[in-house]
This record gives sequence, structure tokens and C-alpha cells, in this order.
Amino acid sequence: MTLTAPLADPDAPVAAPTPDPALEQAAHPRPTVSRAFVYVLDPTPEQASVMRSHCGAQRFAYNWALSQVKANLDQRTAERSYEIPDAELTPPVSWSAYGLRKHWNTVKNDVAVNTDTGQVWWPENSKEAYSSGIANCAAALSNWSDARSGKRKGALGFPRFKGKRALLSCRFTTGSFGLVTDGGNRRHIQLPRIGVVRSAESTRKLARKIAAGTARIRSATLSYRRGRWQVSFSVETTLPARALPPTDTDSAVAGGRGVGRSVTGIDVGVKHLAVLSTGETIENPKHARKHAKTLQRLGRRASRQVGPDRTGQQPSRRWLRTQEQIRAVRTRIADSRRDHLHKLTTRLVQDFHTVVVEDLNIAGMTRSGGAYKRGLNRALHDAGLAEIRRQLTYKTEWTGTRLHVADRWYPSSKTCSNCQVVKAKLPLKVRVFTCDACGFRADRDHNAALNLAALAAVGEGGASSASCGRDVKEARQKPTIRPAARWADGIAAGTPPSGERDQGNLDTRAECP
Repeated sequence: MTLTAPLADPDAPVAAPTPDPALEQAAHPRPTVSRAFVYVLDPTPEQASVMRSHCGAQRFAYNWALSQVKANLDQRTAERSYEIPDAELTPPVSWSAYGLRKHWNTVKNDVAVNTDTGQVWWPENSKEAYSSGIANCAAALSNWSDARSGKRKGALGFPRFKGKRALLSCRFTTGSFGLVTDGGNRRHIQLPRIGVVRSAESTRKLARKIAAGTARIRSATLSYRRGRWQVSFSVETTLPARALPPTDTDSAVAGGRGVGRSVTGIDVGVKHLAVLSTGETIENPKHARKHAKTLQRLGRRASRQVGPDRTGQQPSRRWLRTQEQIRAVRTRIADSRRDHLHKLTTRLVQDFHTVVVEDLNIAGMTRSGGAYKRGLNRALHDAGLAEIRRQLTYKTEWTGTRLHVADRWYPSSKTCSNCQVVKAKLPLKVRVFTCDACGFRADRDHNAALNLAALAAVGEGGASSASCGRDVKEARQKPTIRPAARWADGIAAGTPPSGERDQGNLDTRAECP
């Protein structure tokens, strides 16, 4: 008897094949980025001494490489002054890291010698200390050369020699460095020639990524910052696949203007650090102001003590102790500000599908002003408004969140979020926006955030969110009430007057206090 398979029902739905995760990963590889994982170390006194030795070795190699290049340039310049032909000049020294490192290996037994005992001391440190110092010198020379030739923007001077008070730093790219994970250990880090060093915090997050195969340590940089030793791992990590918040077309958030709850506009300032279009207000912690009196008291104490001067006078122990206290207070301020901003920006990119921010020129806003503007400049720097923009830029790329940047000259606070009419003037003392056309009333910061959120819909409709400005000079010549749609359409985007260039949004400058 022959068994046959039953005929399939042609009307029955065909089951979709189960996707293979490995094949999907190969067909659609996830993007990789370089991230820094920084851990504070808790070394023993012996380990701290070895760390200082490695940082000093890097500084020695940097100064040696710079002296070789500088001596060669001076020699060739002197020979040209005697009208010696170019063919007969002293051969130039290679500025590349490879060429300088090759020259170092031939002369290190002669230059890295104790002048008193005649003992060669370079084997006491890892070879990476000397290689990183030479590489840093080569990069500095390359940047200086590119600035002179116009390949790099800005004016850069010739590299200078590093003194004993320079930043202590040393980079490792080869050798045995990484995390110690034996027996579930999450509190120790391995460094070449230094050994296993205890960390002040757990390394569990990075260890799990490495175990899962989504992260790989490329280099480790040892440094002494703010009175603490720390190591920064440069990690090549794969971005996780994160489901973005669904786009909700509910227009209640934007006052009936068709902006969903997954879109938020952020109006930053000094009085309130950030006001969202959802109505949420993030207060400004004012970290520096909380410790201003402590810093003033320590500064007065240090001024009465004996510090160093240009004649080589050694500072007193009391002055050094006071400087350590000042450094500790400033470290607490910087750490508190950094932690608060990171938590804020991380929450924004995780909770919203699209984030709209202003294009503020903080450097231009704090460039001048004299003594009467000193307090505002200090408050702007304390708030860290530029840091918010910087963190949002790379975090949105990592998470897939869209970031829209409004034009620098877009009048977000003077525009009515209900009828889109622009007021001619809105003094700083007026904290409540009142529309003369429709009677709409709202907090000026919240009104600005609603206008920023509305720009996301304009950008998705075809216009660029980064070009929604207009000629400010024309706007000043016609201080009449006009529709805000012309600002948002990105048509006839102009250049601000020379007297107000690089000063940021006129409306934004009024919001800062």
C-alpha cells in the first residue's frame, strides 16, 4: 500500500517562515560606534608611583621627539640664511609617528639614561608609554602644518614642550590591558607593566557587552584628573536595536497643530534649564552657585598663603592643601553638572521619537559684555547649554531618534503657538505670552517649546528644519504683526546684520536670564 500526502488547500494561508537571527544580522548588520568607558581607579601607593612613571615616560618621549624636529628645522633655517643650496641642506627629519619611533629605538639607550648612575631607565616602563608620546608629538606637528597650509581651520602655534605640571596621561594600544573577570570579579582592571588595579566602581556593564560579543576594547588611556586616577577604554561597540516610541498623531500636546506626543520641542535657558512642549519644566540646578561661597572662602585663604611665583619660589604646604580643597569642590561641581545633563539627554532620546532644539551660539553670547554681563555669562556656562546640544547630537544617532535643529534666527518666543502670528516685541520682563490677534495666553518658555515642536512637522513635510529662518534685517525694518508660517517655510533665509552676527537668536538672548 502506498501512502500519499493529502492535497493542500489552495485557500489556506501560507505560514511565514521563521526568520533566522543570524541571517538577518548578516543581511542587516548593526552600526558600530566608538564609545568611551571611564572608570575611576583606586591604586595602591606603589601602583600610583608606577603610573606617574609611565606618564612621565610619555612626556619625556614627547619632548624628545619635539626637540629632534625643532633642532632639524632650526638647522635648516640657519643654513638657508647662509644661502646654502637646498640640495646641500641637512636632510629633513620625518614627522610621522613611525619615523620618529624608528629613530627612538636606535637612540633610546643613549638618551634614556640616568645622568648620575649611567643606568638605562627606559625598560622600567611599558613601550606603549614612549610610543604614545611620540604619536602625540607627530599629531601636534601635523595639526600645526595643516593650519599653516590652510587644510585645518584656526590658527595653531608650533607645539610646545611639556613641563612637569602638564596633564599626566598615558595611552596603551597593545599589551595585556582590559577587564579582569575571573570568578565574577567586576572591580579590577589590568594595565601593562602596572598590573591589576582596583576600580572604584563596577565594570559589569562593559563586561557583559564584551561577553556578548557586541564590544571590543581598542585602547586604554590612563590619566590623572581632578585629583583621581582614571582609565578610559575606547570601545568599539555595536548599537542595540531599540524600538522607537510609536508616532502618535494626537495633537493635544501642540495645541491642535498636528504634532504627536512622540515629538517634543525643548526651549533651554538659565531660569529654567529646559521647558518641553509637553508642559514639563526641568529646573536649573545651578551647581556653581551652590558652591560659590565655598570657593570664595577658599580663594581668600589661598591669597593669604605663600604660593609659587616666577622666580621659582616653592609653594607652602598650606597653599597646596588649599588648592586640593579648591580642586575637590570644582570636581564636585563638574561631576554634578555632567551627571544631571547626561540623565536629562538620555531620557529625552529614549522617551521621544523626534527632538527639536534651537541652534544657540553660546560662544557668541558669552564673548563680550563687560562687567555688567559677567553674571549672565557665568550663569550660561554653569547651565551647560552647549553640552546639552552636544550630547543630544550623538545620542540621537545612537538610538535612532530624529534631531531637528531650528534656525538660529527663528523667533520661537515671539510667535503665537495657536495662530502663528509673530509679535513685534516681547520684553524680557514679560514672562507670559499674550497674543494680540487671538488672545492666546501661555508661559513664554512653554510657548517657545510648542513652536519648536511644530517645526518637526514642517521638516517632515519637505522643508528643512535647519533652514526655517528669515532675514532679520527685513524683520526689523517691518515691526508689524505677520504670519509665522513665512519663518517656518524656509523661504528667503537671509544673513543677520553684521552688528548681531554670532550673537545667537535675538529672542533667545532675551530668554536666558
